Amino acid sequence: MSAADTTTAKVPPTRPSPPAATAARPPSGPRRGRSSGGAGVPWLLLAPCLLVLLLVMGYPLVRLVTLSFQKFGQSQLWGFQPAESVGFDNFAKVLSDGEFWAVVLRTIVFAAGCVIFTMVVGMLIALLLQRVSGWMKILVNIALVAGWGMPVIVATTVFKWLFDADYGILNAILSRLPGVDLIGHNWFASGPQGLAVIMLLVVWGAVPFVVITLSAGLTQVPKELEEAARLDGAGSWGVFRYVTLPVLKPIIVMLTTLSVIWDMGVFPQVFVMRNGHPEAEFQLLTTYSYDRAFVVNDYGQGSAIALITVLLLLGVVAVYMRQMLKIGDVE
Repeated sequence: MSAADTTTAKVPPTRPSPPAATAARPPSGPRRGRSSGGAGVPWLLLAPCLLVLLLVMGYPLVRLVTLSFQKFGQSQLWGFQPAESVGFDNFAKVLSDGEFWAVVLRTIVFAAGCVIFTMVVGMLIALLLQRVSGWMKILVNIALVAGWGMPVIVATTVFKWLFDADYGILNAILSRLPGVDLIGHNWFASGPQGLAVIMLLVVWGAVPFVVITLSAGLTQVPKELEEAARLDGAGSWGVFRYVTLPVLKPIIVMLTTLSVIWDMGVFPQVFVMRNGHPEAEFQLLTTYSYDRAFVVNDYGQGSAIALITVLLLLGVVAVYMRQMLKIGDVE
């Protein structure tokens, strides 16, 4: 037997190919039904959460919009008089009030200072945590979580004691510096100094969340890109600007937007720090709306101010969504 015969004898027979009609057969009807049913499962699972949000947030928002178009005072609250529809009169009175615009400007400056200070300090701490040992990083994270979990009222009380004019420890420490005499200094005698103290309180409570989030984001920065940038001659600032910052951009946009929303809505820090009666130079949009509603007993104007604040925050959310869509298009 030749080699050719041996080879031919050992080759297995070829398997017949399936018919073309069978290979191109479309999926059956029941399978399409299962696919369409699976697309509605996420909405079904989200339905209880959406229902709770609708009940918890929907009714107060509708009630807020309704009150902003009504004349609603103490008489209407106790049922002595019915609520009267006044159209846009509440908004006209609010928008034509110079004090309101001063409060808006003060709120924007306050929120911008808090956001910038929070993001800068949070970024610096997050970058430093990448260069320390493991046990030091654990200790710092524990301290951050402990500070983040402290109730706002407790933190405000601590800051009131630190900056107290008579018994504050900060005045005593600063007075030990050469040429500094702050014994008996009242930090809340003027609006800018008092708001600076409240700004420190807000930043102190917001930095832990920013640090923890940015630290998680820094773990996703490719080390190969950093090493390549250093080989190309980039310094520490160049590596941060052209490698680290672009990778962290989505996280930074998210944190900045959340910080703006939170800092525009600061209320307990100002309210408690000023013993429940913020002076005119300490008024922000939240406290100003509260005073109009519950001190002046003009719930219509208070609701109008609150609704304007909500519209301002929706503008911030719109900017955030636009930036996130741009980032998604680039990626």
